[in-house]
Amino acid sequence: MALSRRKFLIIAGATVAVAGGVTAGIIALNRREDDDADYQAATDPDYDDLTDFPSYTETQQAADVELKASFCNACSSHCGMWIHVKNGRAWKVTGHENHNRSLGTLCARAHGHLAWIYDPGRVRTPLKKVGENQFEPISWQQAAQEIGNKLREVRESGEAEKIFWGHNPRQTGVFYGTRFMHALGSSTVVTHNAACNTAIHCGFQNTIGRQGPAADLRRSNYLMIIGRNYGEGIRTSQATQFAEAIAREGAKVVCVDPRLSASAALADEWVPIRPGTDMAFILAMCNVLITEDLYDKGFIAEYAVGFDQFAATIGRYTPEWAEDITTIPAETITRLARELAAAAPACFVDPSWKGAFGANYANCTETVRTVAYINALLGSIGQPGGLGIGSSMATGFGNLNETHPAPPAPDVPRLDGAGRGGQFPFAPTPQGLPHNIARRAMEEPGSVKVGFIRHFNPVRTFPDHNHMKTGFEAFETLVVIETHMTETALCADYILPECSFAEREEVVENHGNTIAIRTIAVDKVYPETKSLDEIIPMLADAAGVGNYFGFTLDELNTARLAPLGITLEEMRKKGSITVPTNPNSMNPVIFYNEDFAAAGFNGVARWIEPVTGFRLADNQFRLLNVKQGYHSHTATANIPQLGQITKDYNTQRPWMNATKAAEMGIADGDWVEITSPQGTYRGQMKVTELIHPEAIAFPGGYGNRTPFFEFSASVGGVNPNDLVPFRMEPISGHAMLQETFVTLRRV
Repeated sequence: MALSRRKFLIIAGATVAVAGGVTAGIIALNRREDDDADYQAATDPDYDDLTDFPSYTETQQAADVELKASFCNACSSHCGMWIHVKNGRAWKVTGHENHNRSLGTLCARAHGHLAWIYDPGRVRTPLKKVGENQFEPISWQQAAQEIGNKLREVRESGEAEKIFWGHNPRQTGVFYGTRFMHALGSSTVVTHNAACNTAIHCGFQNTIGRQGPAADLRRSNYLMIIGRNYGEGIRTSQATQFAEAIAREGAKVVCVDPRLSASAALADEWVPIRPGTDMAFILAMCNVLITEDLYDKGFIAEYAVGFDQFAATIGRYTPEWAEDITTIPAETITRLARELAAAAPACFVDPSWKGAFGANYANCTETVRTVAYINALLGSIGQPGGLGIGSSMATGFGNLNETHPAPPAPDVPRLDGAGRGGQFPFAPTPQGLPHNIARRAMEEPGSVKVGFIRHFNPVRTFPDHNHMKTGFEAFETLVVIETHMTETALCADYILPECSFAEREEVVENHGNTIAIRTIAVDKVYPETKSLDEIIPMLADAAGVGNYFGFTLDELNTARLAPLGITLEEMRKKGSITVPTNPNSMNPVIFYNEDFAAAGFNGVARWIEPVTGFRLADNQFRLLNVKQGYHSHTATANIPQLGQITKDYNTQRPWMNATKAAEMGIADGDWVEITSPQGTYRGQMKVTELIHPEAIAFPGGYGNRTPFFEFSASVGGVNPNDLVPFRMEPISGHAMLQETFVTLRRV
């Protein structure tokens, strides 16, 4: 059978986004009938209904390939990559060999997300809401003018603190978003972190004086990974290092997790733990280290503050006490603590990320404090093979202060209650609490005047969709800067179309000893889309604060690179460059935190059980939210290449324990109904022995609630956030993604 050019391209994957289609979005955006031809013409200059297709393919195949430096945009890690451009199109990607987050490798998500560039479901022009899920195209001039008028009105009424910026924080958004808010007179910038790792940042900052320490995977002799999943919550350089640790002679890897994750499957030992009890497990190991005199007294004498107060509490946290809570045998807890001590200081208890204590339970912040405690007892903090304290660039980035001074940070209250003087004084203010802004907007009409959301989908990624949707729709004006019609975009009054990651250049970033840049790899597929460095100055001009943005992105990046002696042209060519760093200094380890005590919290971290407790009724389980290595949150299931993996292997199914399933008469693949006070999931079940009997684990990358993601709808599954109530942890204010029980029945 003759192979048409169009069929060939679909099979080859070059226009798989066209094959997937997003017809709901096309209808809502008043798509013209000839849009398919427009799309082909825009993305392929040689398109003309060719009759000599063999000659065409030979010409295309022989074309040269050009490498363009970029970052992956499929998750938050921003791994360095090369985009291979052929015939003006992004052809494939490879890991950047000099970027410390990729080290030459990329995960499946990085390869699949090329489809976003050519997705016909992208937002193509500025849109104004005219009804439920209905928007009309408007010009950039109209959008900027109407948004600018609203901002002027709010500022002139003396209510600028009721404006906020929300984003997935990468340095382009941090620079432009923060500068924009300060120029307007607002102090509120919020991020996705409160649904990810806010407890980790809060706990470590208030215990060892720095956020997010990293484990030295390459040199450790004993790696204890609690809840983290290097094999599926992937940052490729760390996954590589984890694999090296597993293969290294003499190193032992122990994974403590309710589920046999992809990481636990490769470990020397898997320790299944009752969900929400990680803190009890760590406290019991601390008990063994102290009562058996196995801790590093020299390290404690030099760096610990308040150790005696902690030691005075440790007697109650015996392995036998922890066995009743964690379901891990006391002898196992004792053995693991002794093994850690024998390997010290080239050992660690992993700092995790989201995993067991990033934003899941009421005890997450306190759990993180105990992780810092046990690493201090082992003397592993700042040691080779231990818990790293990192390094900083020996020469920092430059700035534009001499020619274009930044606006001063306004001394006004934050909208989200984060930080000193707020409802959540220990919430890290660079991260913020977007879910609390949603709550406030519902409870206090008029409290939120204007919100900006960019590259972030809080309505879907925080628990309780109805809470988040109602809250975001309660803002007087919501502006979403996005490439696609996300759940948050559907709540917006205005949607401003950003060009895709491959069509824009951004602010030079640093990741440890690497500085890197995202460059323009391909021309804009949809000419009306704009990059953030184009959008913000336009809005600032309309709002009357354009004087703070009288510079170009090139001028900004040139100024940032100047102290390093690197030209912008060199940066674009190399993509990622290694720069000298200096090790960070060791801070005291605060066992007794006076600020916590003064605020009414525990001066020394003490056991706190989950809000829901542990008493399960018949057919009741604790919900777990877990990751898969080929999906990022809810962003990637609509990519056909990645969503098809799910469809082929039915990996959208929740997991339950086989013994419990047999008791309930449930077999693998049976249809079930899983219900919480928030909602119900109806679908098939995966039955396996590889999960704690009290848990049901939901993969978190599914269940989109936007009609514009049609392929995702065909993939199926449910988002765990639809089953979890709105709750805020009292210390750092993070969401509690796993504080709910669900009831299961066979249907």
